[in-house]
Amino acid sequence: MAEWGKGDPRWIVEERPDATNPNNWHWKEKNATQWSKDKLNELLVGLKVEDEQFIVEVKELKRCDGEASANNRKAKLVFLYEWHIEGKWEGQIRTGENRTKFEGAFEVPNLSDENEIHEVNITFSIEKSKGDKIKEMMKQRGEPIIREKLGEYVRLLKEEFSQGLILPTKNSSSTSNSKTVSSSSVNSSNATTSKSSSNTQSSTNQTSFDTRELTVEDTFKCQRSELFQTFTDINMVRAFTQNSVSQYDCQQGGQFALFGDNITGNFLEIIPYDRIDMLWRFKSWPKEHFSHVSLIFQDDVEQTKLIVKQTGVPTQFYDNTMVSLMTSLFLIEFDIIIFLFEYF
Repeated sequence: MAEWGKGDPRWIVEERPDATNPNNWHWKEKNATQWSKDKLNELLVGLKVEDEQFIVEVKELKRCDGEASANNRKAKLVFLYEWHIEGKWEGQIRTGENRTKFEGAFEVPNLSDENEIHEVNITFSIEKSKGDKIKEMMKQRGEPIIREKLGEYVRLLKEEFSQGLILPTKNSSSTSNSKTVSSSSVNSSNATTSKSSSNTQSSTNQTSFDTRELTVEDTFKCQRSELFQTFTDINMVRAFTQNSVSQYDCQQGGQFALFGDNITGNFLEIIPYDRIDMLWRFKSWPKEHFSHVSLIFQDDVEQTKLIVKQTGVPTQFYDNTMVSLMTSLFLIEFDIIIFLFEYF
């Protein structure tokens, strides 16, 4: 039998003859480095940033150095990643006779698991001395777009590499202290809420899994009605999702589909300026399983507090759900700033 400290100090358990991992005690690891390089290139190269005066496109990643891995440590998923990214972009003036082309670069030196997405540094440079305006446009409009793409990378990393990392244990059905739900019973409940005529699945098809609850609070320097409008006005939703909206019928019983249909659901109840309740799911979640999301709007001192409560999040996808939520809140905050600047 292998011993700690001999050979690979982490002793990847799949190398054992019986391929067992009792109680998920041993470290299981997946290398995500090459996948990450491909995904970062896919997300960033070809990215376009534009306003009324300029249009810019990211042409290549000149540097994408780092590594990434997904790990199971005692039944806890741990994602380790650290990247230094440098990209090249080209832009030009949209209209007029002067169609001068500009070349510039951006740098992301600290995309890592130790930093939240809003803490990641993004800097811009330009080759021409008279390109200050297009450089400023990249900082104002390009930075939040690039940051959103970096957040999407983290979400996809956790979504892609969480599959199969935590193995079932011998006593998992009797020792789990987490809230356990049956997918068939959840679906039946959801069907009742949305007035669907679907019947409950037979007990032979039931699949049980653990779920968690999450609560996030944030404050926004705007009026409660303005923040509420961010979630109900389809033009505002298109803004903070970078126009990734295929359906958004914001009324009781209406459905929504965002981010390439990776997030879908329907609205349960909308109380103007106070509360929005919805059924919400990731495409990668167990089939037909929805969580319940409540958005609660409260007046605060010269600002508005938003409380997000989400129940029924599959434990396996808890981390990437949290990342997606925090990224969305950041984009909403930026969207509100632009909205207030343009209309007030």
